[in-house]
Amino acid sequence: MTAAGTDGDRADEHGADGPEATPSASRRRIWWPAALAAALALALGVPALVAGGTSASGTSSLSVPADDSPEAGFARDMATHHQQAVDLSFIVRDRTADEPTRTLAFDIINTQANQRGMMMGWLDQWGLTQHSPAKPMAWMAMGGHGHGADYQAHDGSLMPGMATNTQLAKLRSLSGREAEVFYLQLMLEHHKGGVEMAQGYVDMAHNESEKRLAQSMVIGQTSEIGLITDMLKDRGAAPGVPAS
Repeated sequence: MTAAGTDGDRADEHGADGPEATPSASRRRIWWPAALAAALALALGVPALVAGGTSASGTSSLSVPADDSPEAGFARDMATHHQQAVDLSFIVRDRTADEPTRTLAFDIINTQANQRGMMMGWLDQWGLTQHSPAKPMAWMAMGGHGHGADYQAHDGSLMPGMATNTQLAKLRSLSGREAEVFYLQLMLEHHKGGVEMAQGYVDMAHNESEKRLAQSMVIGQTSEIGLITDMLKDRGAAPGVPAS
């Protein structure tokens, strides 16, 4: 996913994105699940990840996903999508003392950094690059998911649900309750886009391990959508990202 290299892995490099550009000691500690997940994917997940099917004799026929396959496309694009969720969560963590918001942000950081590490590990095991010249979400057209495949990237928002650069800058400018509410509004849309993408992959998956991961994303993020909606209601705020 080109896009995986341009804004997500772009986000990975953190450029000059404010406080996130210089990780703190606590942030470095939080990142260990991603490295562990990648190592586990390489060390333990190899047979399942390359199994292309089972013959009549019951033996697995080994194959590697093609560079333009849904398997590779989903791994790249969701890694980019996840990276922004992690970035958003780090931003709000440093801008509010509200414990429920910080707990949600911490959970998203750990879960999505872990999952991102797995997907990057799989691409490495398959001998595929983490970047691609393909348009973001192009692989979704293979399964008839037009909305994702037809999404027009703008202002750093490469896929459905992703915040724009303008929205990221606005979140960095806020603090306290205003930061909490705007983060929750952004994350609600982010999760909706993530669920759509994960379900799109589930509907066309050929790799059982990756399919299970995508299914877990659908379940987990759908649950968090309900939680975030309730948190917004508790703060007297409505879903939906206000026009910048």
